[in-house]
Amino acid sequence: MIDIFYNNKVIVSKVKLADNFWSRFTGYMFRNTPHVPAILFKPAISIHTFFMKFPLDVVFMDHQYRIIKIYKNLSPWRHTWFYLNSKNTLELPTGVLPFEIKEGDLLEVRYV
Repeated sequence: MIDIFYNNKVIVSKVKLADNFWSRFTGYMFRNTPHVPAILFKPAISIHTFFMKFPLDVVFMDHQYRIIKIYKNLSPWRHTWFYLNSKNTLELPTGVLPFEIKEGDLLEVRYV
């Protein structure tokens, strides 16, 4: 499992890693509620919310987990732009991401 920190505080724990075809393909699709607290996609330069039933907060990050772009409250049936320098993308249910987090901030990812 993975824990993600911001300013030495846990944002979300027990994050699922999506680094193979099946885990990347399914994600949160077709579910009425989130089945895991968050999903970390490696790699992901864009995401979509097709076949989803709830909104997401999405964080695109580079290889050092520096935030490139944040989408808050991304509704179902949407698609993001492409971020070619994104190496990691975090999907969370809306409302989990701290209000003060912004593009350019650094997240810490710990594998536990």
